[in-house]
Amino acid sequence: MDQFKQISTFVDVAARGSLSAAARAEGIAPAVIGRRLDALEARLGVKLLQRTTRKIALTHEGLAFLENCQRILLDLENAESQVSERSARPSGHLLISAPAGFGRQHVAPLISSFLAEHRDVTLTLSLNDRVVDLIGEGIDVAIRIADLSDSSLVGVKLADNKRVVVGSPEYFKKHGRPLSPDELSHHNCLAMSSDGSQRGWTFRQNGKNMTAKVAGTMGCNDGAVLHDWALAGRGLAWRSMWEVGVEIESGLLETVLDEFAAPGNDIYAVFAQRQHLPLRIRSFVDFLRRAFAQPDYWRKSR
Repeated sequence: MDQFKQISTFVDVAARGSLSAAARAEGIAPAVIGRRLDALEARLGVKLLQRTTRKIALTHEGLAFLENCQRILLDLENAESQVSERSARPSGHLLISAPAGFGRQHVAPLISSFLAEHRDVTLTLSLNDRVVDLIGEGIDVAIRIADLSDSSLVGVKLADNKRVVVGSPEYFKKHGRPLSPDELSHHNCLAMSSDGSQRGWTFRQNGKNMTAKVAGTMGCNDGAVLHDWALAGRGLAWRSMWEVGVEIESGLLETVLDEFAAPGNDIYAVFAQRQHLPLRIRSFVDFLRRAFAQPDYWRKSR
């Protein structure tokens, strides 16, 4: 019981941003919260939080531990709900937000199957590439492909993801293959562009993340267009595996610089709170997790 209380307290402090806020929510003194965290860190032998009187910051170990704890607590709530709500069925309306490209390719095609399983649920899917305000806009679940740094939101990892540099076999036959990120300056790079500005591509080199400046004759603010240009042999593109995995599997695209790939921006479902999460939200998140976990899912043609 003490171990569970320590873990739940750690997650609550990370979500609320301070020991005092977590203490107020529980109706206890901040010192009690502090003692639980001290005991947890002592038991694990690592520092999870950097604490000051005004705020807290998660350490690298704390961030990794937080993700696992959130998943465990969500699984526990799901297990309890299956018992206590055995006769209940998910119902009500869901408002889901997802990035436009990923949502079209990997969320929208699954909606019909989800609703067939849960006939008392209705759903609206909003596709856009901005970071939505879950509370302000009334979003139940947002799909995000990112390194989650906003600890005020609860994130459940749906699938791994990484970015790769791809080009067509025809492009590599004509122009050769870059052997290091520095050699990208000699290639036509199809980069995301907004008002003519080019974004760099992130790699892992000598144990550190680095950004390679890229340039080319063509740029676009729509990833699907960059994808199509890469398939047509127009240049190299830096794309997510969820988008180009099928073409890599079939040989239409090939990867380079794999040994320099930076840690991936994984795929998460995020929501504003963990406690008392409606059954329809839990059911939808679990449905996506099961779908994406199928061994052949990411190799299917979408």
